[in-house]
Amino acid sequence: METPAIVQVTKLEKTYRLGNLTVSALRGVDFTLQQAEFVVITGPSGSGKTTLLNIIGTLDKPSAGMVTIDGEDITSMKDGQLTKLRRHKIGFIFQFHNLIPVLTALENVELPLLTAGIKPKAARERASLMLERVGLKERLSHLPDELSGGEQQRVAIARALANHPKIILADEPTGDLDTKTGSEVVQIMYEAAKRENASVLVVTHDPVVEDRAEKLFEMRDGMITRASQQRTPRESYRLRAIEPVPPEPARSLSQPN
Repeated sequence: METPAIVQVTKLEKTYRLGNLTVSALRGVDFTLQQAEFVVITGPSGSGKTTLLNIIGTLDKPSAGMVTIDGEDITSMKDGQLTKLRRHKIGFIFQFHNLIPVLTALENVELPLLTAGIKPKAARERASLMLERVGLKERLSHLPDELSGGEQQRVAIARALANHPKIILADEPTGDLDTKTGSEVVQIMYEAAKRENASVLVVTHDPVVEDRAEKLFEMRDGMITRASQQRTPRESYRLRAIEPVPPEPARSLSQPN
């Protein structure tokens, strides 16, 4: 029996006006994210993968087509409804962590819980638990600049999962890490999401992340041009050097408006 779809994208299109030109970022994309799946989308810069992630994350609106999250059509929602949806159903992991520098690791993870109306004691207990699960039990009181890049990304993973979201959206989560640290972070993200029964959608250039995918998609010219069959993630990674790739010109989850 197939697991239910958490995200359903149907004939999604996105166009931008650049002077007298119309640029198509997405061209009739169909895509499904099932419950508790770990899915990776790859593709060259400008292929549309970040635009797709932004629309699913409600940071951008499509020009045509439909996106449903947990059965709700987000394309017809108002801003207040989208804010509530993001707060309770979507967690974000950014390339550059986006931690608040004056808050400790514990306080960074607590913040979205408090914003969602969780009582302070419960928020602190949940934040502590999530940081322990990502291996940072001894780092709760450390500020971001007292943590390594890999530790900061672990805090970001704990924060993304803290409020029991159904979906985690990750934009180049290992892009600012060396290969070994990136491999460790991907493994932690995978295990933590599985434990929380959250679906994960990652866009990346990193082959280490691809190795963890349960489903792997490729985008080119605004279309999904290749989709793998259901696959078994590799339990160990063959570490490879990763060429630095310039960011896509479109808006990114790493730089939300």
